[in-house]
Amino acid sequence: MTKVTFATHPFLLGFDQLERLVERTAKADTGGYPPYNIEQTTDNAFRITLAVAGFSEDDLAITVEDRQLVVRGRQSDEAEGRVFLHRGIAARQFQRSFVLAEGVDVAGAHMENGLLHVDLTRCEPERVVQTIQIKKG
Repeated sequence: MTKVTFATHPFLLGFDQLERLVERTAKADTGGYPPYNIEQTTDNAFRITLAVAGFSEDDLAITVEDRQLVVRGRQSDEAEGRVFLHRGIAARQFQRSFVLAEGVDVAGAHMENGLLHVDLTRCEPERVVQTIQIKKG
């Protein structure tokens, strides 16, 4: 039996990478921590905001790996010598991934009031009209 997918449609030439992208995105879901928002700030700009209370800028790392934005957090354990009667604030590490479309770049990131803002921009592709010559014989 042959596996039929949307990428095998004859009008979608070269879109087989899209199917792999959808599969990779489904595997990247890491649960609900830390919570985040994604907002569109302009027609070609987006902002991802992650709630990273308790993390400093030194505890966070932002990388782009193979068109995938990866935000990692790792807190240093400063609990040595401290006695907690109740510990409800988790000091855990996390990794949150976002797949970026072609032409979307990270413009910058900043922290404010326990929120990490990562700004993204989408470059408008250059519109090109190409004439193809038909060779004889």
